Amino acid sequence: MKTSSELALAKVPEVTLGFWLIKIAATTLGETGGDAVSMSMNLGYLISTGIFALIFVAAVVAQVKAKAFHPLLYWTTIVATTTVGTTLADFADRSLGIGYAGGTGLLLALLLASLFVWYRALGSVSVSSINSPKAEAFYWLTIMFSQTLGTALGDWMADTAGLGYTGAAVVFGSLLALVAVAYYRTRISRTLLFWAAFILTRPLGAVVGDFLDKPLSAGGLALSRYSASAALLAFMLIAILLFRQRAARTAH
Repeated sequence: MKTSSELALAKVPEVTLGFWLIKIAATTLGETGGDAVSMSMNLGYLISTGIFALIFVAAVVAQVKAKAFHPLLYWTTIVATTTVGTTLADFADRSLGIGYAGGTGLLLALLLASLFVWYRALGSVSVSSINSPKAEAFYWLTIMFSQTLGTALGDWMADTAGLGYTGAAVVFGSLLALVAVAYYRTRISRTLLFWAAFILTRPLGAVVGDFLDKPLSAGGLALSRYSASAALLAFMLIAILLFRQRAARTAH
């Protein structure tokens, strides 16, 4: 067991209830924000993906260069992964014509490949292993793939599977509840449960975001994408202030 002197502070937050609340809000914001740029501004999926990809790369570089954990920088980077994930998934699913099932399968393969290579390279994919720039690079690449997968999976369940936004939200919310039960009641790997929850929060955010801004005829609330994004951003900022974000400890 590592002693306190052998533990260092990571540049990622502790995984708490506040973390998950902010994460769900961030993924929902990624959906409404991504749609606002690609659809409401009529820039299209490809151009929007290029814009958000630049923001994502800049945010990751800033995060890796940072000397300590900064909540606003961390969550800015998370939002950057959700927005680029939204437009990238929509581009793959719709513009490339591979459909939701094809997009989901492709992105799942990329996500699993990222986790596999990360594990083979560093021996662990847990938050406690993020103690070097290389580990951080794997962390953010894996998160980007998980956010993109979540968008495709959410759209697939809501549209192709015919569950609608409310039904899909119930499904993903229930799966998250099962992960929480497994965390408290079983000895299943905490790393496995973390990534399962992290991945599932994205499709939940995706369908909730669609529910907020899609037309009434499509089962949504027809809210403005701009106003929905602004409200979600305000909620995130308030939550970051209320739920004090402490850096996770990492063994080295």
